[in-house]
Amino acid sequence: MMENGASPLPFRSGNAAFGCLDMRPSALIVADGPEAWRLSRLVKRSGARLLGVLKPEGAAERLDLMVDMGLTVVHCSRPSAALDDLLARLDMLADIRETRLLAITTLESVDRAHGIITSDSAQLLCHPSDAELADAIAWAARPREALPLLQDSTAHPADEPEATRLLREEVRRLTHLLEGFLGVQTMSAIPPQAEPVKQPVAVSLSPAQLREMLRIRRMRDHFLPSDLFADPAWDMLLDLMAARLGKERVSVSSLCIAAAVPPTTALRWIRLLTERGILIREADPADGRRIFIALSDAAAEAITRWYGAVQSSLGAIRPGRSE
Repeated sequence: MMENGASPLPFRSGNAAFGCLDMRPSALIVADGPEAWRLSRLVKRSGARLLGVLKPEGAAERLDLMVDMGLTVVHCSRPSAALDDLLARLDMLADIRETRLLAITTLESVDRAHGIITSDSAQLLCHPSDAELADAIAWAARPREALPLLQDSTAHPADEPEATRLLREEVRRLTHLLEGFLGVQTMSAIPPQAEPVKQPVAVSLSPAQLREMLRIRRMRDHFLPSDLFADPAWDMLLDLMAARLGKERVSVSSLCIAAAVPPTTALRWIRLLTERGILIREADPADGRRIFIALSDAAAEAITRWYGAVQSSLGAIRPGRSE
């Protein structure tokens, strides 16, 4: 065994006696305890070649010695300066070495990890199930030429996970809905820091009203199965609109809770909605590695228009109103 708990790196040849190259994708794990065993099992099940398992302490110093590293899977159990530095380095390597990074976090560590990880070759999961984690490992371990960019909404390989396909379709539907209210061609073309839309709609909308909408939406779960009406994107937009009106900042972990779906699902929504220009990332001026999530000006204007349209419709169907 290597120091820091890493197993020896296998020779690139899968069968040295016969000179057969092992062409399987390779993966390195950074974790300890039960999570190291869990991740090792899932990596092997995916068909990837396990390079070794490193303990988080001292892992950063070992990276330069690792060769043929196609995927790094990191378990972020709790925030720490050492873990921040490790994620930052792996995120950089994901760009310059064209390796891929899969970071598994808890709600306690997701805010820091989300602020550090920016590479298109990185994925962030939070409290994932074995099935979610196995899908993510299998997806990330594929050869790079078989992986379309996450923001490429037109490329859909036949073996793309069903959950990913449905998520993309739902984001596209939501984008078209918001575009309809604004009369714009595509929200993804709107700069993240675009100026507020001119001639704002004269609609009175308060954080309390939006919170009440969310409360009413939750009431459905008492009468009908909750999975029939799961709409994390809309829940997040309403929560962010309430925060915007109340001049509050929303962390990634808080937004995951507001989505009322598993955290890993919420993180996928946050990433895709950000790519489409519906959400924006805002840095914490007191901590450059902490990121807040906010509505884009275009999305906020669209929600305001939606609320005005709803109020008009409700006024038209009030009891006692004559036709």
